[in-house]
Amino acid sequence: MDIHNPVNYDTSILHGAADRDEVTGALSIPIYNASTFHQKDISVRQEFDYGRSGNPTRKALEETLAGLESGHSAYAFSSGMSAIHAAITAFVKAGDHIVVTRDIYGGSYRFLTGFLSKFGVTHTFVDTTDPKNALAAIQPNTKILFLESPSNPLLKITDIVAHVKIAKDHDLVSMIDNTFLSPYFLRPLELGIDISIHSATKFLGGHSDLIAGAVIAKTKDLASSVHYVQNTCGAVLSPQDSWLLLRGIKTLAARMTHQQKTALTVAAWLQKQSWVKSVFFPGLQTHPGHNILTGQAHGFGCVLSFETDTTERLNTLVKNVKILTVAVSLGGVESILSFPAKMSHAAMPASTRAQLGISDTLLRLSIGLENADDIIADLDNSAKPS
Repeated sequence: MDIHNPVNYDTSILHGAADRDEVTGALSIPIYNASTFHQKDISVRQEFDYGRSGNPTRKALEETLAGLESGHSAYAFSSGMSAIHAAITAFVKAGDHIVVTRDIYGGSYRFLTGFLSKFGVTHTFVDTTDPKNALAAIQPNTKILFLESPSNPLLKITDIVAHVKIAKDHDLVSMIDNTFLSPYFLRPLELGIDISIHSATKFLGGHSDLIAGAVIAKTKDLASSVHYVQNTCGAVLSPQDSWLLLRGIKTLAARMTHQQKTALTVAAWLQKQSWVKSVFFPGLQTHPGHNILTGQAHGFGCVLSFETDTTERLNTLVKNVKILTVAVSLGGVESILSFPAKMSHAAMPASTRAQLGISDTLLRLSIGLENADDIIADLDNSAKPS
């Protein structure tokens, strides 16, 4: 985001590539609902010719995304999973191998195990809380090291810097799903990661009103490979959703700051409740990897998970909550309570979930903009037997 070269990151979010429309000066980038564009000179390639290959509204968004994470280029996709698909398939072919964080989003698990494996691309899931595990899993045909930190849903922390070194030493493309922390709290490309991926549906959008994905690439060559897949497969973000995402990004700093503060308060309260067995939140000093994240990120995020003492307690709580929304997804302005075993990680076999510690008493809570006292009161009242 060097258009105005602001000193502070919060300012750069607002005054980056999509600061204003260059033609009219409008402070809201126009929505260009065009599928095709007039060719002024057929002997000269134009920047825009067909909506799948490029759109002015989407371009403004993609430049903004690249600036958020100090990337060379960014690409906006129709969903987070289409972003993951493009990022991975840009760098593998039949016979290749991927090393992947074990505690991973259920959709990513399904893509790797149920889809990509049909095309001869293999994978090994490892516990990346210890870099030695990733190192031991590398094979001669390994091409990608795919990380997720904090992981979904147990918020496990990966030492990104250590894994970047492993990837560079073995000529691997390093990728990370940065959805949970967003660029506001974590800029992985600045730590050496090659590709950062987002479900922009979540914190980047922030209002539960769009489905979108993003891939930010560190170098021109990496970006070209991702763009080839995007243009070939066509899972691009629409102009309308590109505009919505631009609008959501403008409030990223305010939302993340407020939501993290509330998350810290709620997590500390949950730790003191007799009906709560465990609390998983990187902002707690007792959370494994807290010190690692403190040294590599700018915050701890706004998502926490906790285990209730019984399944009956869990069922009572999700049935009785009034302020919290029980739903899939996360990252909205409203607090969202979800049940990973039946929602985000339903694609995983029960045995795999059990091995990972995703129990039937685990709930994930994405903190929104409500007052912390109201969230706590809702949890407290809802956990009591009717």
